[in-house]
Amino acid sequence: MNDTPTALAADVARRPVRKAGSEASGTTDATKLRQEILAELTYSVGRSPETASTRDWFVATALAVRDRIVDRWLLEHAPDHARPRKRVYYLSLEFLIGRLLFDALHNLGLTDAAREALAGLGVELDRVREAEPDAALGNGGLGRLAACFMDSMASVGVPAFGYGIRYDHGLFRQGMRDGWQQEYPEDWLSFGNPWEFAHPEIDYAIGFGGYVEQINSGGRAKHVWRPAEKVDAVAFDIPVVGWRGKHVNTLRLWSARAPDPLSLAAFNRGDYVGALADRVRVESISKVLYPSDETPAGQELRLRQEYFFASASLQDLVRRHLEEHGDLGSLPDHVAIQLNDTHPAIAIPELMRILIDLHDVPWAEAWLITVGTFSYTNHTLLPEALESWPLPLMERLLPRHMQIIYMINALELETARGKRPGDDGLLSSVSLIDENGGRRVRMGVLAFIGSHKVNGVSALHTDLMKQTVFRDLHALHPDRIVNKTNGITFRRWLAQANPRLTKILIEAVGPELLDDPERLELLLPMADDAGLHDALLNARRENKVALAKIIAERNDVWVDPDALFDVQIKRIHEYKRQLLNILETVAVYNAIRAQPMRAWMPRVKIFAGKAAASYHQAKLIIKLANDVARIVNSDPTVRGLLKVAFLPNYNVSLAEAIIPAADLSEQISTAGTEASGTGNMKLALNGALTIGTLDGANVEIRERVGDDNIFIFGLTAQEVQARKQRGFNAHAAVEASPTLREVLDSIRNGVFSPDDPSRYRGLIDGLLDNDVFLVTADFDAYFDAQRSVYRLWRDKSAWMSASVKNTAQVGWFSSDRTILEYAKEIWNVQPSSDLA
Repeated sequence: MNDTPTALAADVARRPVRKAGSEASGTTDATKLRQEILAELTYSVGRSPETASTRDWFVATALAVRDRIVDRWLLEHAPDHARPRKRVYYLSLEFLIGRLLFDALHNLGLTDAAREALAGLGVELDRVREAEPDAALGNGGLGRLAACFMDSMASVGVPAFGYGIRYDHGLFRQGMRDGWQQEYPEDWLSFGNPWEFAHPEIDYAIGFGGYVEQINSGGRAKHVWRPAEKVDAVAFDIPVVGWRGKHVNTLRLWSARAPDPLSLAAFNRGDYVGALADRVRVESISKVLYPSDETPAGQELRLRQEYFFASASLQDLVRRHLEEHGDLGSLPDHVAIQLNDTHPAIAIPELMRILIDLHDVPWAEAWLITVGTFSYTNHTLLPEALESWPLPLMERLLPRHMQIIYMINALELETARGKRPGDDGLLSSVSLIDENGGRRVRMGVLAFIGSHKVNGVSALHTDLMKQTVFRDLHALHPDRIVNKTNGITFRRWLAQANPRLTKILIEAVGPELLDDPERLELLLPMADDAGLHDALLNARRENKVALAKIIAERNDVWVDPDALFDVQIKRIHEYKRQLLNILETVAVYNAIRAQPMRAWMPRVKIFAGKAAASYHQAKLIIKLANDVARIVNSDPTVRGLLKVAFLPNYNVSLAEAIIPAADLSEQISTAGTEASGTGNMKLALNGALTIGTLDGANVEIRERVGDDNIFIFGLTAQEVQARKQRGFNAHAAVEASPTLREVLDSIRNGVFSPDDPSRYRGLIDGLLDNDVFLVTADFDAYFDAQRSVYRLWRDKSAWMSASVKNTAQVGWFSSDRTILEYAKEIWNVQPSSDLA
């Protein structure tokens, strides 16, 4: 079974490759690209220029650009092409890739050529761009990080496959009904995906349920899993082109297919619905990202999803390794598997099953191979967010894997007992089986034990991992935890998202910054340049005008582009503390009404993000934000000095509109809860100043931009831990803060919910009785930090100087840098690009 058709790959290997972005004449390439787009429009889309819709032009353009990528892609897979010594396989339940057209055009150096080619046909490239749906394959930072890493691996020349699920509907589309979040199916695949290649010949059988039989094989006991049902995993490939088009990697997504499309017997009996029942149940595995796990059926579906894509990916990479090297003993020498969070952790016992049961590798050798192959990225310090599965569910759905997990656990506990005899607390802490409140399998512990390296995603996060969630495991394996601070694809979040700013930066420090973002430091001597400030202010204002139009279209709210745009865009979660931001908004609103003659600074509070469908408290916070917006925006006494907008259906494309227009970046999570954050990096790169706690990568951002160019407030991670240990009294904090008391009283008493005065009583009472994320403890410090924002904003020169210093100092937060660190220190892979 080949990854690409051999004959076609061989043919491509004999053809000269079109070098992206290196044509002698842009006009010549625009002419060629125009011809290719017209050919795709005619022969692939089946339209003439006169009848083509905007979407038709998008599909034709995407197919023409894809052809340019495929030349290089197939060449790298051609039979006579040198095989890489080692590949990386990145397993992630999410890949939040967003729209791909401009990504591909930019990396190929074809953006201007495409604009000219389409203009010659009477078509605007920006309108074509808008016709592309966002690939709804992720929820937030974790999925966007995976997409950034895929881009950077191709850019720096790390040969890699990304493995995930081809969700038919992905994460839900967020709508609003009277301020309440409504979830609707995301239909990004309704009309196909021009970037992907279906490979029905690449499919693997994935088993569930059944029983394990022990047989005698050559004088020794062997276990054979007899699954009760099987699902086919079918491959769909998306080529991922790196910067300047030099390398192309593969994002392989698995789609679930029933082995039998329907029960013909039931159909012939007239049971037309029942004839399709098994197919619907089986194929639900790849229908929706993160189905609600409030019910046992929802929990089972999530576990099925995780095992489905982990098993298919392992079968695929093991097959490829055997074809190329023939010996599974050398797997760690040629394969590096990165687990992005605990979602794919079931891959560890699955690889053991493949090695032991299918290839007769002895246990000890199989375990060395497994640990040498896997590494694991941890993304959370919240114990409740580290996945665990009920033991009965695991034993029923994956009986052989539970046997393997029991054996892994027994051997690990035996080792721990030998290192620290008599320490029963240690054994309980590092056990794969949680015995408290119903027996469960701890997937975080499994991922840790089965990997040779475990990394955090910021310096603070990594240190806290050693002290908290993995303290005892770290004591047993002191060399296993390492740090790899997250990064972003700066070319996408600067050059693509903010071309106005990029043009100014290139004029200032040269086009080489697109190869080396740390060249942005050359801006530092210009930080106080008035001419640069004026250019940046004009570019920012144009971006704010564009965002103001979006706010008007989506929310029917008109905002002043000269106001300060205060932005908090991220998944809605209590630890990210959107509630703290809303409370400060109410405090400002109360103050404006009480003191109308003060010289208030115009301000726009912008929120965006989705709450998990079953996360009722987060959905209530969204409702509160919308209720506050409704009251504030309609109050004539405010005179437009404060506006609030919650933009629905946050996705990559919306982020690309918000980030270039942001003045202030809200990164206000409770210290010690945010692993890293990447939105903070994107916003700082685009010149927004950060207001935040010393949490996640905020710590490293402050170290780079300097104390004077960031607004830090609140308790540190150590102070948070100490406050929680001695018991925190929210009532006392509120009594000590008249401003906070007035805010909470107004919300609790229905000022912002006159249609239902009791709507937020439970929210406020809960905050007072059990303020887990210390919102009340940090409120006054946050309120004071916001007053510092006001003072600096009034001094435009000082503000712009700080903004320039932010952009200049955050080039280090590039995912290219992060991937090079992974390659050297975890994967032992040699990159092949000039960027390395």
